[in-house]
Amino acid sequence: MSRVAIVASLEREVRPLVKEWRVSEKEHAGRGFRFFENGEIVLVCGGIGAEAARRAAEAVIAIYSPKLIYSAGFAGALDPALKVADIVQPQRLVNVGDGSSVHLDRGEGVLVSFGSVANPAQKIKLRDSFSALAVDMEAAAVARAAEARRVEFAVVKVISDEFDFSFPSMERFIDPNGQFLEMRFAQFAALRPWLWPQVARLARNSSRASRALCDRLRKVTAESDAIGSGAHAVEEVNRR
Repeated sequence: MSRVAIVASLEREVRPLVKEWRVSEKEHAGRGFRFFENGEIVLVCGGIGAEAARRAAEAVIAIYSPKLIYSAGFAGALDPALKVADIVQPQRLVNVGDGSSVHLDRGEGVLVSFGSVANPAQKIKLRDSFSALAVDMEAAAVARAAEARRVEFAVVKVISDEFDFSFPSMERFIDPNGQFLEMRFAQFAALRPWLWPQVARLARNSSRASRALCDRLRKVTAESDAIGSGAHAVEEVNRR
């Protein structure tokens, strides 16, 4: 059992956090998952997109029985005031696909989960329709898995691309399992020199965002672990 579980998309988003954690390979529902374990905290990288996130959330809940599960990772800014490496912990999460929403115990603003990587025009529509701060692809799916199994849910996202950042569609570089096809992307970019400045900017932004995300996750998981340890101690005293 673990007190806290974290569902991220890609390992590169959380590498500074998990680089020294124990790695465990386990199966659930016929699929293999790579779990990173550190005491009573476990993290799984499910892949990009709602289906990949749902599978990962269901796996980590079934195997580790956490008390709290976080959806963590990169997000796109819908508010022009948000900059790369800014942390978003929303008070409300909206699933754009079906209009459902989740109200969280703490945080501020709105995060929307969208079915694809949002381009600048889509960002404007999402911002205007939902008065949202940021957009991701996975949080709503993790929230649904947590609700179905009565696990407490929270969100920690970091801005990796600002409101006005524009780049060709990334959908072609995501495989059916939600994994980013780095070699295909590298070959695509190598043949288009006019994209090189944007690729370099994307890499810098991702590195900064990853460090900021991992710093915040260290803090929030430490707080959650301390609260859980206190509650566990109270239970033990009450039993006596």
